[in-house]
Amino acid sequence: MSNGSNVNVDFSGAIGNIADSVGKLFQFQIDTLNSGIKTVSQFVEPLAKTTTDLATNLAGTLNNVLQSVSSAFAPKK
Repeated sequence: MSNGSNVNVDFSGAIGNIADSVGKLFQFQIDTLNSGIKTVSQFVEPLAKTTTDLATNLAGTLNNVLQSVSSAFAPKK
């Protein structure tokens, strides 16, 4: 009888260890996901600013080109 009782205690401990391991794995996945989101946001912010600056500069350059072309074709007074 005592041998069967020890098996139950060991089985119960094994179940507890498995549950603990599953909990740690789940927490690791959550932490990894949070870290990934932070990393992506750190890259997106400067990229968005650079893209906006590039678009603004491109629009200014196109405006200058159009003004130059317009003044070249405008009748001289």
